[in-house]
Amino acid sequence: MRPFNSRVTQPTPAERVLAILTAAHSMTVVSDGLDPVEVHRLDGTAAIGHIHLHEPDGHGAAPSGERIPVRLEFTDIAPTPVRERTRARVTVTGLLSAPYSTEATESTCMEFGQAVFEDHRGRAFVTLDMLQETAPDPIATSEAAMLTHLVDDHGELVPLLLRLVQPQPDKGVTRILPLAMDRYGVTLRLEYPGTHRDVRLPFAKPVARLDQAGPQIHALLAAARRASHRNQLLT
Repeated sequence: MRPFNSRVTQPTPAERVLAILTAAHSMTVVSDGLDPVEVHRLDGTAAIGHIHLHEPDGHGAAPSGERIPVRLEFTDIAPTPVRERTRARVTVTGLLSAPYSTEATESTCMEFGQAVFEDHRGRAFVTLDMLQETAPDPIATSEAAMLTHLVDDHGELVPLLLRLVQPQPDKGVTRILPLAMDRYGVTLRLEYPGTHRDVRLPFAKPVARLDQAGPQIHALLAAARRASHRNQLLT
């Protein structure tokens, strides 16, 4: 587990994987010899809540010792209408003691193999130990609602945050939208004709509780207003 400190400005792959598993409302379950199964949870619960991940110690094995290879596929989609909304993909591989069924009334037991996290920066492998040592992001399950609220109800404030981007972006930005938010900060997507650029605005300190997220966003906006005021004085 990483300590909270001001020098940490973005999550590790393990933190991103845990956040995606925690917040995802859908996933694809792929088992050998069976068609992919789309699992959707529209009641506000996470899709992963219906599968229990455990260490490869033989727990939950069938009497014959047979294991069924399986992989869980998650796609992390930006909640705001940015260009190219796919932010990351997570694939969790492992073994089942019986075929997966969406009609199961109890959590399906899955022997964890590994998780693969992929985004625009590349691919990273995450072990179960890494996930178990990672503290959950308190913003993960509220991120979509918070970013949507920012865009729908306070959209005029988003371009103000551009004042905090250093160095200042090239001219020609056609649209600015929040792409992501986690305990460490906010990511903005700057869209240009035919391309885009993502910039990171870290919080003054990582968020330890959900009720700290709002004040941290307000602090970023206050800093942007001060930067705007200074620029006006220099013109």
